[in-house]
Amino acid sequence: MFAELCACSNFTFLTGASHPEEYMRRAALLGIEALAIADENSVAGLVRAHAAAREIAREVRLRREADPIGPPRPDHVPPPPSAPIHTVPRLIPAARLVLEGGFAAVALPRDRAAWGRLCRMLSAGKLRAGKGACTLTLDDLLEWGEGLEILLHPPRAPGAPGGADGWRPRAERLTRRFPGQVSLLMAPAYDGQDAARFDRLTRLARGLGLPTVASAAPMMHHGRRRRLADVLTAIRTGTRVDALGRAALANAERRLRSEAEMRRLFRGHEEAVERTAEIAARCTFGLDELRYEYPSELQGGETAADRLARLARAGLAWRYPQGAPERVRALLDHELALIAKLRYEPYFLTVHDIVAFARDRGILCQGRGSAANSVVCYALGITSVSPEIGTMVFERFVSEARDEPPDIDVDFEHERREEVIQHIYDRYGRHRAGLCATVIHYRGKRAVREVGRAMGLSEDTLAALSSQIWGWGNGAIEDARLREIGLDPADPRLARTLELIGEIQGFPRHLSQHVGGFVITEGRLDELVPVENATMEGRTVICWDKDDIDTLGILKVDVLALGMLTCLRKAFELIERHHGQRLDLATLPPEDPATYDMLCRADSLGVFQVESRAQMNFLPRMRPRKFYDLVIQVAIIRPGPIQGDMVHPYLRRRNGEEEVRFPSDALGAVLGKTLGVPLFQEQAMQIAITGAGFTPEEADRLRRSLATFNKHGNVAEFRDRFLAGMRANGYDGTFAERCFSQIEGFGSYGFPESHAASFALLVYASAWVKRHHPAIFACALLNSQPMGFYAPAQIVRDAREHGVTVRPVCINHSHWDNAVEPDGRGGLALRLGFRQVTGMPEDEAAWIAAARGNGYRSVEDVWRRAGLSPALIHRLAEADAFAGLGLTRREALWTARALTAPAPLPLFAADLDGEAIVEPRVALPAMGAGEEVVEDYLALRLTLRRHPVALIRHRLTPGFANGPPRSTEAPKTTAAH
Repeated sequence: MFAELCACSNFTFLTGASHPEEYMRRAALLGIEALAIADENSVAGLVRAHAAAREIAREVRLRREADPIGPPRPDHVPPPPSAPIHTVPRLIPAARLVLEGGFAAVALPRDRAAWGRLCRMLSAGKLRAGKGACTLTLDDLLEWGEGLEILLHPPRAPGAPGGADGWRPRAERLTRRFPGQVSLLMAPAYDGQDAARFDRLTRLARGLGLPTVASAAPMMHHGRRRRLADVLTAIRTGTRVDALGRAALANAERRLRSEAEMRRLFRGHEEAVERTAEIAARCTFGLDELRYEYPSELQGGETAADRLARLARAGLAWRYPQGAPERVRALLDHELALIAKLRYEPYFLTVHDIVAFARDRGILCQGRGSAANSVVCYALGITSVSPEIGTMVFERFVSEARDEPPDIDVDFEHERREEVIQHIYDRYGRHRAGLCATVIHYRGKRAVREVGRAMGLSEDTLAALSSQIWGWGNGAIEDARLREIGLDPADPRLARTLELIGEIQGFPRHLSQHVGGFVITEGRLDELVPVENATMEGRTVICWDKDDIDTLGILKVDVLALGMLTCLRKAFELIERHHGQRLDLATLPPEDPATYDMLCRADSLGVFQVESRAQMNFLPRMRPRKFYDLVIQVAIIRPGPIQGDMVHPYLRRRNGEEEVRFPSDALGAVLGKTLGVPLFQEQAMQIAITGAGFTPEEADRLRRSLATFNKHGNVAEFRDRFLAGMRANGYDGTFAERCFSQIEGFGSYGFPESHAASFALLVYASAWVKRHHPAIFACALLNSQPMGFYAPAQIVRDAREHGVTVRPVCINHSHWDNAVEPDGRGGLALRLGFRQVTGMPEDEAAWIAAARGNGYRSVEDVWRRAGLSPALIHRLAEADAFAGLGLTRREALWTARALTAPAPLPLFAADLDGEAIVEPRVALPAMGAGEEVVEDYLALRLTLRRHPVALIRHRLTPGFANGPPRSTEAPKTTAAH
C-alpha cells in the first residue's frame, strides 16, 4: 500500500502546476488510497480537494447503482464519461511548513485537536508577517506540534544556509520533543544519484532514530504540465523561460506516481514506501469532522429562540403602528417556527445586532438575499422591503427540503462600512471573526501578459493579443484573427505561448479578501482555519473563499458596501434639514405616480441600477407603474436574460402582442409572475425540479453552477439530464431546448428574485428623491462620489436641466461638501463645494470655512487668515473661487503667483529715496469663452458655462457658417455667486 504524503498543488502559488482537484482525480485513476495536499505554509487548497473527493465518491456510487439491463430511468444521471476509477482516494489534510532558515517539514494532523493546533501555528506565523507571508520558527513547531505527523525534509548541502550544519540539531530537538511523530522524508531527484542518496538518508535517519518515508514530492499531477511549471517559475522569479537555467525542471518526473512506480524508484527501500500507508492510517482526521459552531448570541439568560421571537414581534409593532395584518402575523409565526426547527436563530440575531449597531450610528443599510426578504427580517429592521409590497414575491427564504443555510447580505454606506467591520472585530475578537478570501485566478489579459512575458514575446505582440481578449476565456483564438492583427500563427513560440495561456486559465495566482463575507464562530476561528493579515490595515482574513466555506457548511454574514446608500442617507438628512420631513427607506410615500412617470421617460440619470444606457433604453418600453415592475426591470437587463433571449418575449407578452401560455399548470405556477418567461435564478431551479424532475441535490448543484461569476460552474453538464427529464415528463423537445438555453444564460449572470426586490426598493427611493428634490439629489450624488456611471459634469448638467440653479465654488460661501441653499424663488439652489476642486484636501477646506468669519476680502486675506499654502491658493484661483470677490480668474492667478515670489533683498527693498516700491497694477486681458471652459474642466471637471460643443457648433452644423444663433449664447441657468 502507498499513500502520497507531500503533493504540492497550485495553491503554492506560482509553483505547483496542478489543481487540487486534478490531483484527486489522478490519484483515483492510479489507485492511490490516500493523498495529502501539502502546500507551503497554507491549507488554502484543501477544501477543493475535499470537494473533488466527494464528487469522485458520488460518481462511483452512481456507477454502482446504474441498472445494466434495460433503458436508464428518467431520473438517472449518467456518470460523466471518463477513464474507469479504481479507487476513491482519501484526502489527508496537510501543510508543508517552511521555517526560518529554510528548515522544512510536512505536518499531517492525526485528529481534530491536532488540526486546530496546526491552524493556530499557521495563524501565528501569518499574523506576524505581511500579507501572503508566513514567519515560522522551530519554537512554533515545538509549541504546536502535538498530534502532528512530522515528515522532515532532508538537509541541503552542508554549509549552505539552513543546510546540514543547522539541520541536525533542529531534527534532534523535534525528535526528543515528539517521539514517534517524526519521520525523514525521502524523494527522488531523478538525477542518477537517487540510489546513493536514499542510502545516505537512511543512514542519517538511523543515526537520529527516525523512520524513513517515501514520497514522489509531486508538483504536478501529470508530466504534461512540465512546461507550465517552468512558466510559473519564470513568472515567480521575474525571468524569461529561456533564462531559467537550473531553476527550470530538468525533466517531467516530479509527478504523482502509483504504488508500482514508487516501489521501482525506491528499490531496496520498499519499507519507506510501505510506511506511508502506516502514517496515513494514523491520520484519521478529515475535513468532514470540522463542526462549525455559530455564535450562540445568548443575552441575559434568554434563549436565542425567545430573544428572536421577542425582537421580531416588537419590530412588527414598530413597522405597523396600527397593527399588522393577520396574513403578516401568520407568516411571521410560520417563519419563526421554521427558523427554530433548523436552529438558525443565532444567525438572524447576529445580523440584527450588526444592523442595530449601524442604525444607532446613523449608518443607512439595507438587507438583501433570500432570507432577507422575509417578515422576520422586515420586523428586525434588516430590510425595508415590506411583505405587503407587490405580489408577495418574497414568500420563501429558507429551504427545509434542501437544508440550505439562510442567505442575508447587508449593504451599508460605502463611506462608513469600515465602522461596521471594525465593530464586528471588536465584538467577537479577531480569533473568532475573519473575512473570507477571494482567490484571484488567471483570466484573460493577466494570463496573456504574464505568460507572454515569461515566454519572451515583445510588448507590441502582447498588446496585439490583449486587444483580442474580449470573449476569449480559454486562450483559443482563430488563425485568421492572428493574421488580421499582424501575427503569424505558424510561429512556434507564439503557438506554444497561446497553448500555455489556455492551460493557465483558471489557475489561482494569489489570495485577496472577499468584499465583505464574515465568518464568525462560537469558539476559536483560528482552530477551524488559519487567520492571516489582509493588505488593508486592521483587517484579518481566512484562506478559504465563499465556495469553500459553502462546501463545509460554514455560515457567513455579508457586510457589503453600496454607494447609493451613502447618497440616500445624505439626501434624507438634507430633506429633513430644509423641509422638516423625516424619511427613511421604509417610510417613503409608496407607489408615487410622478416617480413612475419620470422613469417611463427614462429620466433616470443617477438613479440606482437604471442609469445605464441599456436600462434607459428599456424603461420606455417596460413603462413601470408599480413596485414589482421595478423588480423585473432590475433583473431583466442582465447578461443572463439577454443571452437567454428572455427580454423580447417578456415585452411582447407584457404589451399584449403575444399570448401568455404555459406548457403545464405546474410550470404556470412557477412562471406566472413573469408571464411565462424565466427571469430569476429561483425560477431556473424550480423549472429543473418541477419540469425535469431534478432531485434537491441536483437542483443545488445546478444552483452552484448558476452562481454569479462562478469560476468553476459548468451549466452545460446538466443538459442531457435536463432534456431527458423534460421529455419523460411529457414536455415538447423544442420547449425543453428553449428552457435550457434560457437557464444556460444564467451561467453568465442571473439575478435572484430576492436580490432584485431589495434593489428595486433602492431604485424607487433614489427615483423618488430625484423627482421631488432634484437639487438635494444632485447634491447628495456629488457628495457621495465616486459612484455610479456618471461624472460630476453630467450630474450638474442634469440638475440644471431639471430647473436647479447651480452656483459655483466660492471662497466666501462654499464648504467642503456641496450644499443646497435658498435660490430666492422659494426653492433650493445647489452650491458647489471645495471637494469639486482638483487636488484640494478636506482638512484645508475646513480651515477656509473656520477662518472665514464675516468673509474674505482678497486673495492675500485668505492666505493670511486661513494659512493656506500658495499652491492651494493657486488651485482655488484656477477653479475661479475668487470670482465672488470681483476678481477674474487671471487676476486671482496673478495675485496667487505673487505669493510665491521671493522676498526682495534688503538693499533693493526700497527706492533711492527710502520709499517702499509698490508694484504697479497690471491690466490683464480677459479669458475667452473657450479658455474659461477649458480651465473649468481642468480645475473642477465640470463647467457652469456653455457646453464645450456649443463653442464649435457653427463648424459642425450646416447653416451655421456665419456663427451660432443668438438664442444659444446664454446658458440655460444663470450661475450667480
